[in-house]
Amino acid sequence: MLVYLYLQLIHVLVVPKDKILFNKIWKQQIQKGVDMAILQFATQALKNLFLPPVTTSYPASEIQYPEGSRGHVEIDIDNCISCGMCVRSCPSNALAVDRANATWSIDRFDCVACGFCVDKCPKKCLKMVVGYQTPEFEKSVATYKKSEEQLKKEAEAKAAAAAKAAEIAKQKAEAAAKAKAEE
Repeated sequence: MLVYLYLQLIHVLVVPKDKILFNKIWKQQIQKGVDMAILQFATQALKNLFLPPVTTSYPASEIQYPEGSRGHVEIDIDNCISCGMCVRSCPSNALAVDRANATWSIDRFDCVACGFCVDKCPKKCLKMVVGYQTPEFEKSVATYKKSEEQLKKEAEAKAAAAAKAAEIAKQKAEAAAKAKAEE
């Protein structure tokens, strides 16, 4: 901080005034801007010398996030029905749902943490979690896949629903055949 202040002061004192190529008005505005910047920076530097540090010792103490911070989107993938409402409501197109593979993906770099997907989710399996994602070395897309147990449960439920629909269709066909035979 003090190095920057020192360099600004040298610049103001050393640069000859006749080498500035601007007209008189621009000269005054530039000088006023430099003087104001130096004064603002110097006062803040002096304040920082006598104040306690504003940083926290993060690993040793828990971070207190400010009120109203948005955080990031988390999903309970096993409750997701892959309806795609979150994808349609996402303004930055950061989400993707693949029904065939039972996956849900989010591009964390594209996500603006607006929370529209959380509001539109009919099963409420999405939620906003206060805090930040862990940093990574490369830009990647986080993909979540349903567990095998959940996939088996859904397959059994589909088979039971299909069997029930087939039974109902069979009953309707028998009723229609019986009604036709009575005519």
